[in-house]
Amino acid sequence: MHIPGYAHATIRAALPAMPTARQVGCLDCCLCDEPFDGRMPVPLGPTETSGLFACRPCLTRFVARARRLRDGALAQDAEQARVEAAEWAAVREPHLAGLESVRGAAEAVTRLASEAVLQPLKVAWLLVALESAHTWATDAAPKPPASADPADTELQDADFRLSLEMISAREAVADRLAYHLINESMPAEPEMCEEFECPEGCSGRHDTSEIDCGPDEVFNSLAREGVVLERPDGALPHRWRRAPGSSAASDSVSADMSEKFAEVLRHFGIDVNDAEVLVSAAAVGLVNDAWRDGPLDVIHSADGGPSDGEIFAQSVDLYRRAREAFITARTDGAEALLAFQAVASDVHLPWAGGSRFTLRASGEPTHAFVRHVDNRVWYTSKLMREQGWRVGVLHRAASAAFVASGHFGMPGWSGVVTSVMERIAVLDRSDAPAALADLDAVEAALREAPDRLGADSLDWLAGRLQFG
Repeated sequence: MHIPGYAHATIRAALPAMPTARQVGCLDCCLCDEPFDGRMPVPLGPTETSGLFACRPCLTRFVARARRLRDGALAQDAEQARVEAAEWAAVREPHLAGLESVRGAAEAVTRLASEAVLQPLKVAWLLVALESAHTWATDAAPKPPASADPADTELQDADFRLSLEMISAREAVADRLAYHLINESMPAEPEMCEEFECPEGCSGRHDTSEIDCGPDEVFNSLAREGVVLERPDGALPHRWRRAPGSSAASDSVSADMSEKFAEVLRHFGIDVNDAEVLVSAAAVGLVNDAWRDGPLDVIHSADGGPSDGEIFAQSVDLYRRAREAFITARTDGAEALLAFQAVASDVHLPWAGGSRFTLRASGEPTHAFVRHVDNRVWYTSKLMREQGWRVGVLHRAASAAFVASGHFGMPGWSGVVTSVMERIAVLDRSDAPAALADLDAVEAALREAPDRLGADSLDWLAGRLQFG
């Protein structure tokens, strides 16, 4: 008689602490202590001929009891998981919304501080208020229950994006206030500005493009305050004295931001020196951040919203447009991203993959969606104009590496396709669209241009597999 594994504990608990000689001698059942009297004994071990023995009715009874206990525990665990899932959903979504709202506030503070339109005191109060909102949003972050999906990294992703935006806001406000203090304390006589290597005719007002203290002044200044630091070995790279209006200080900020984003990309195994990989990742990041992430989720879940296959097909088409926009922006400037923005935010445009879906026809409000796309593209354009093309590309590539590492256009997509093809091969495809009949053609399309399969085929696959 085969004893299921889940019944072993129940049977062991019923065994006598001190068996009798008859039980050990295979004369009496060790569970009911009744003689076998011709009944077939079932050995319980340690071997087939030694140890304890039980009768089949006892074992059948104990196996049934163990099954009831197991099923009851499973039902209880399932019910507990359902309760925890409901409780988690009730706190998870508001927390995600709170993180996103603070991230949007940080982006706005960065913009206002960089534009130097508001008075410095107002900028300072904005940062104080932003830091307060950030503390409220992050200090009480809810913890997922043990039954939550371990693959759900949306909270980590949202927190990471918020952290990046907070870094940008703090840097922008710090720059604004530092130069405000310098300007306020500067004597009215322009000749007193000689220590800053100011251009002739300087008004005594300064910004980050006018002051260059050289590589050693910070060490000298700290030494005057009693803080003596060891200088770097060897000479620092020589920089020619700038002409009026040059952007040397901006170049330094650009290098700092580039290194921050590059560090994130290296952490995820992306070669920051491979321009093709970098631009592709940036395109994925722009599509995900500007188009896919945010208001489109509301439209997607509505009755008239697009299917998963339609979203996948359209995201592939937009990836190609974003990639071309980034390539063009390298020579023509950040305005080249407007070509992507125009298509991504077009609510009348039929989607790719043979779909007839349009955002306008979905019946859902699209104003928030269009504004979301415009804001994200604007921010990337702003980074490019102020910090250079590479910073803008690195910024969007870093976000893709963190939240979309398995998307089409990323280095990890090849492994996703391999896994998908292994699973497609064993699926019943009798009801699949005709485009999925030839698996070699399916694999080639998934690797090169998934939208070529059509939205219907992608929808069939999305209903059975997780990819995209």
